[in-house]
Amino acid sequence: MSQEELIPHLFRTEYSKIVSVLCKTFGFSHIEHAEDIASDTFLKAAETWGLKGTPKSPKAWLYQVAKNKAFDVFRHEKVFQQKVRPTLARADTIYKEVDIDLSENNIKDSQLQMLFAICNPILSSEAQIALALRVLCGFGIDEIARAFLSNKQTINKRLQRAKEKLRTEEIDLKIPDTKVLENRLNNVLSILYLLYNEGYYSTSFEKKVRKELCIEAMRLTYLLLDHEPTARPQTNALMALFCFHASRFESRTDVDGNQIVYAEQDKTQWNQDLIAKGQVYLSSSGDGLQVTEYHLEAIIAFYHTQEKDTKEKWEQILLLYNQLLQLKYSPIIALNRTYALYKANGKKIALREALKIDLKGNHLYHLLLAELYSDMDTKKRIQHLNTALELVTTENEKKLILNKLNKAEQNGI
Repeated sequence: MSQEELIPHLFRTEYSKIVSVLCKTFGFSHIEHAEDIASDTFLKAAETWGLKGTPKSPKAWLYQVAKNKAFDVFRHEKVFQQKVRPTLARADTIYKEVDIDLSENNIKDSQLQMLFAICNPILSSEAQIALALRVLCGFGIDEIARAFLSNKQTINKRLQRAKEKLRTEEIDLKIPDTKVLENRLNNVLSILYLLYNEGYYSTSFEKKVRKELCIEAMRLTYLLLDHEPTARPQTNALMALFCFHASRFESRTDVDGNQIVYAEQDKTQWNQDLIAKGQVYLSSSGDGLQVTEYHLEAIIAFYHTQEKDTKEKWEQILLLYNQLLQLKYSPIIALNRTYALYKANGKKIALREALKIDLKGNHLYHLLLAELYSDMDTKKRIQHLNTALELVTTENEKKLILNKLNKAEQNGI
């Protein structure tokens, strides 16, 4: 990996670790100091490594520089004397005794605690995701703004309000006790689910960044699985879902970034190791009595990793979507169910159900209707493809729709 690639990669993987440990050491109220220290550390890396070359152990170099910068900041600033030192375990603690522990175990503990702090339900879901992208995944403000189809100023304000809210409520970096753990864990899982989907389904990022975001969501989920109180059946189910989806990641786009629909994916590119791991997590998810949305979605995703495109396969997927809709209705789930209905029972039955769904402002809805009208009504197929083209926001998807439109207009299919 070249130096030009190494520093951005390390920023993505190590920035959050440094911030989490510093916040655990000095308190969440000093998160801005922690972020500044981490950012300055990477700035120094870019300057120093460019002149002297990459050190033998880049991570160790970053951790040592971050420690030195933290000591310097908190020693010289009044905030250390007035606010940080009195909150340390011993009132007589002096500067040299402050231990910034960047060991692997403490990094894991710190990030797990930071995950629960950020995913506090006192914040909106959007604020939680933005904080997670920034603090736990090392995303820049520009990247977060693209993810939310927003601008830097709006995202900065959202992050600042969220941090201030957590400070005002004096949220600690700790795992909740048993009494509130279940609800808080469910909230954490929902945020990780949204984070993963941002990487897997979003077209706002380039493929490499989207893949890294999926990996980060999986890494954070593994932290939960590695901690006994949070290694619950629903956590295993979520990880199974991630593995099954990730197994098809490479086959979902071509070399130019154009999307490849499921039926046309190169199945030889599916990652069989990830499919096998997903099956292990799915098996572990069956230890409890509760069947969650993650269980059902994981099983649906598992069926999508099975190469044979049989009627029986889609009948099973359809049954799972029926259960999922009973558990949690959403128009998107209903849309996905309609596709399974089409594959299992044909276009006419699926079309009747599709017309009941209120998703007229969603391009995927019109793409499905266009598919269902093929072989039945070319005029309506073209009409829905044109509507989808008007609604779509990304160039790659526009290319896909234009290709379908050209075929429909030229060949009537």
